[in-house]
Amino acid sequence: MDTERPGRGYRSSLRARQAELTRMLIARAARELFVRHGWSGTSVRAVAGAAGVSEATIYAVYGSKAGLATSLIDSADEGADVERATAELIAGKDDPRAQLRALVGFDRRLFESAGDVLRIMIEGSRQHAALADAYRMGRDRGDQVRREVYESWPQSVWRPGVTATHALDIAAALCSIDTFDVLRGERGWTPDQIESWWATTLGELFFGSTDGQ
Repeated sequence: MDTERPGRGYRSSLRARQAELTRMLIARAARELFVRHGWSGTSVRAVAGAAGVSEATIYAVYGSKAGLATSLIDSADEGADVERATAELIAGKDDPRAQLRALVGFDRRLFESAGDVLRIMIEGSRQHAALADAYRMGRDRGDQVRREVYESWPQSVWRPGVTATHALDIAAALCSIDTFDVLRGERGWTPDQIESWWATTLGELFFGSTDGQ
């Protein structure tokens, strides 16, 4: 009997948790400094100091300052509660409309909690390739999740002519930070109203009805 194996497993799990904690400490510090000082005004040294880690740790986790741009996506995902969205998707695995609401809820939380950093990333991507790459990576990550969810739904639930690829385009156009900002800032909608409208409208466009809303 290998009596050491459970100990090794525990240590491995502990190291993984510590690594994830370090990653999120860096991500939070980078986001705070980036929003305050901009990309050019934020140094690896400053992020390390704010996170309470060494510069070597920053490089070990993210590779470079350019790689550090991806920490902004990590921070945004944390604020939007990826774990909650994942749990809701799993719970609704036999209910496409429930999964659609889970995805829409994530978008609402993302724009509500991380809109500041996303807006600056979008603006900064015009001058900084690292920000453009990180923003594109975040969009691609989200699209990958959505495509996997959409493709898991039976063909019978879809409105005629709507495919998973078409649905991705529709969701990207409707559930955008620009739409969120217009409705929230200019039209005075609450985040709850926006989320409900997104879920209802996508339900109609995807399924042809609002059943389950």
